[in-house]
Amino acid sequence: MDIATPPKKTLWSRARAMAEQAPPERNRYVDFLRAFSILAVVVGHWLVAAPYMKDGAVEGGHLLGILPWTQWLTWGFQVMPLFFLVGGFSNGLSWAATRRKGGHFTAWFAARIRRLINPVLPLLLIWSLVTLFGTQAGIDRAVVKMAAQLALVPVWFLAVYLIVTALTPLSHAAWQRFGIASFFVLVGAAIAVDVATLEFDIPYVNFFNFVFVWVAIHQLGYAWHDGRFAAPLLWAAAGLAALGLLVGFGPYPVAMIGVPGSDLSNSMPPTLALLALGIAQTGLALALEKPARRMLDGLTAWTTVVLINGMIMTVYLWHLTAFVLVMVAAWLLGGIGLHEAPGSAEWWLARPVWFALYIVLLFPFILLFARYESGGKAAEGDVTHVRLILGMLMICTGLAMTAAISIASPLGVTGVRLWVVALPFLGAALVGFGPAARLLMRRAPA
Repeated sequence: MDIATPPKKTLWSRARAMAEQAPPERNRYVDFLRAFSILAVVVGHWLVAAPYMKDGAVEGGHLLGILPWTQWLTWGFQVMPLFFLVGGFSNGLSWAATRRKGGHFTAWFAARIRRLINPVLPLLLIWSLVTLFGTQAGIDRAVVKMAAQLALVPVWFLAVYLIVTALTPLSHAAWQRFGIASFFVLVGAAIAVDVATLEFDIPYVNFFNFVFVWVAIHQLGYAWHDGRFAAPLLWAAAGLAALGLLVGFGPYPVAMIGVPGSDLSNSMPPTLALLALGIAQTGLALALEKPARRMLDGLTAWTTVVLINGMIMTVYLWHLTAFVLVMVAAWLLGGIGLHEAPGSAEWWLARPVWFALYIVLLFPFILLFARYESGGKAAEGDVTHVRLILGMLMICTGLAMTAAISIASPLGVTGVRLWVVALPFLGAALVGFGPAARLLMRRAPA
């Protein structure tokens, strides 16, 4: 008697099964905005990076500097505010549920750290090996550093998001007690920071806006979840008007991301202009919620969102690695495709071909590493507050330094800044993830 072989499950069939199991009360638009915001960032990165051949060498061109008019496009492609809006919605929902069940902050936040750091660790490990072998092979260390830093730039965002998430108990308590006033207090703080920076030239104070600006948008996520975000089109208009005034009459540049050669960046750290953009995007996104949710009631549209969300962090973390590999291949082939001047008609016409190549190179990374988005298995035992905060600080410092100074070192035998690479791994161990964490748990006193 022949036994029929069960059909092999595809990525689509698995996503469809998950989509069908989603509870009816789930706000599918939250998942849609999460996927949309990350994909917009990916497309933006692939578009603004414009390397080209000059005198037989590859020059790292930047489209916003080459074609200043493209800086206006960042008002649409700089959608990180939407990710923090979604974060506020999701964190508020999850934290409130944890409180109702009598749960504790340590377990709640440790699970969130593990979910964010788990997909990052393979990326750091592989690029550390690439950096090591590239250095040993005699490749110019400056070239190795440029490749590693470009590929690992996306990790900076996770450091900021972890800090904002860590503040959820405080920010949520402030929302429950003061409502929308908690948002405007943060707006006032962001204004004060920009005044101190731009008018009085006080150094380093602008870094506080990593908290003030992004937590402010995070507060609007609470308002959305509680159904207290009224008149979204009015918010969109107010944010857009404020942004126009800040750019038109203030000191803020048009571009919502950093531009080489610019004296001021609206994103590193975030400024009042980026906060205004975030308000405008929040209002517009929530004004579109009802028709979008009707669209997402369709199984095909919802399955697509589920499929993308199941691999979205992998796409975000590895998309510039795919870009680097395509550029290396083009350089090895004599600079094929890199002789058109960035911004020329030929350059624009070639973009679909380049994007197709990026996607083809990205797909194997999705197949290999999307599994790490589950968050991994936690070690048995409790995580203390001290270990949790210390672990978070080590992870955030390591990720920030990875993006800021690169894991590649101009000195040393290995060519790798081992301390930068080690920090996220050690931090993950402290919060109860991985073999090192299980060793720590066994040694920890009861």
